[in-house]
Amino acid sequence: MPNIKIFSGSSHPDLSHKIADRLGLELGKVVTKKFSNQETCVEIGESVRGEDVYIVQSGCGEINDNLMELLIMINACKIASASRVTAVIPCFPYARQDKKDKVGSRAPISAKLVANMLSVSGADHIITMDLHASQIQGFFDIPVDNLYAEPAVLKWIKENIPEWKNCTIVSPDAGGAKRVTSIADRLNVDFALIHKERKKANEVDRMVLVGDVTDRVAILVDDMADTCGTICHAADKLISAGATKVYAILTHGIFSGPAISRINNACFEAVVVTNTIPQEEKMKHCPKIQVIDISMILAESIRRTHNGESVSYLFSHVPL
Repeated sequence: MPNIKIFSGSSHPDLSHKIADRLGLELGKVVTKKFSNQETCVEIGESVRGEDVYIVQSGCGEINDNLMELLIMINACKIASASRVTAVIPCFPYARQDKKDKVGSRAPISAKLVANMLSVSGADHIITMDLHASQIQGFFDIPVDNLYAEPAVLKWIKENIPEWKNCTIVSPDAGGAKRVTSIADRLNVDFALIHKERKKANEVDRMVLVGDVTDRVAILVDDMADTCGTICHAADKLISAGATKVYAILTHGIFSGPAISRINNACFEAVVVTNTIPQEEKMKHCPKIQVIDISMILAESIRRTHNGESVSYLFSHVPL
């Protein structure tokens, strides 16, 4: 493909290499370093004049450093006369801070702030995956392609869960009901949801199951898991409600704090995540974690964007 360059930030080089390999391209040369006062410095090591540039950087690890690095890389390419700069952000940072709650009326809407920063830095287009709230797309005045892990999740369920025809897809909270009903409809199975009441952030007080999981395999589906308190509580609730096995499928496995020990102690058959966030280290400490590779979805979206083709095919199909 002519006139295209792909650069990798330092948050997830493995995913960037997979995307580049899939497209038959080499990653562009970029040197990232920090000055002694911890300021980030980025040097693009090759010409980008008139090129269609894609920068792959996920919102994980040292999130603030990685976000700043992405902004600087976008700006460096823009002022070096790139014709278009697309930020490929598999896991969008600050996506959970997308609205003001009734309680904390002085809370920030940080996802909107990040959107403004990306636009001001010079990004012309954003490619991301499974936004925590799809209205974040409306925070931007530039095009945003919000891809879905759903086709890859459906493929994994059919290939790895023998009893999938007798399963119930479960949402661990009311917010994920739309995601769960979509998957349940495509598998032609039942769905259930768990209503949770929180006293404060990252702490669940009480859970109520709405739906039937008796003598069935329960598959918990959510967009992200951070400390894993919710999904581990939900798994216990499902087992006590008569589920035979419990799987969890998550797009973004953040797994911070006590998450790994909670998963190890919980009754999951498997906790399946995509590789929007690197999982190699976590898999060493938790044999239950399995990974779905979504690099081909991101690579195909880059190819289609570059060639001016429709990306909507990827909303319901996994590229071969």
